[in-house]
Amino acid sequence: MRKENLPASGSATSWTSREAYLLALICLACGLALGYVARGPSAATAPATPTSPAYASQPGEGFTPPSASPELKAAPLLAALKADPQNAGLLVQLGNVYSDNRDYSHAIEYYQRALDRRPTDVNVRTDMGTCYWYAGQPERAVAEYRRSLSVNPTHSQTLFNLGVVLSDGLKDFNGAIVVWEKLLQSHPDCAEKPRVLRLIEETKAKKSQRLPPPPK
Repeated sequence: MRKENLPASGSATSWTSREAYLLALICLACGLALGYVARGPSAATAPATPTSPAYASQPGEGFTPPSASPELKAAPLLAALKADPQNAGLLVQLGNVYSDNRDYSHAIEYYQRALDRRPTDVNVRTDMGTCYWYAGQPERAVAEYRRSLSVNPTHSQTLFNLGVVLSDGLKDFNGAIVVWEKLLQSHPDCAEKPRVLRLIEETKAKKSQRLPPPPK
């Protein structure tokens, strides 16, 4: 604690016990105030974590913001993979870490290595296709989605994502509508139905805007 200024040399002023008590209260109040300013008000609760979308790896929506230190998340997985290099589960987890942190080239690398061991895993292949989409390669994304559908023709996430990339990436509006209609036919009660119907209507509007005007 900083010493209080003493009376000037030669002053004979003395403190009563009441004055000393009041001075101590004042010092305590000042200390609390300074401590509040230095720390700032404390939050009652931490910010809530955003809820993941229904389809966690849809193109254009809901990717997890990059974490402050993805290397810390990847390090134990890489160490485990070094001891067990054929472990497809570890490869998928590493792909997820890099995908969540928007390092799509590394995510694709690990997803592909996992698919070399589990080639019919449509979830992993769809996630890899979405990484290609975010990496600016819509044709590769479509190719991976179609490979997923060759294994499971009604996989809802793949159908949804394929429609997004066909519409937004390749401007294939007819193809996107067909894919989304297939999604609704195969999953008539899916939770995403209102959103898919909206996308179909929006895509039909885009399609009509691109049609040449009728001849006069």
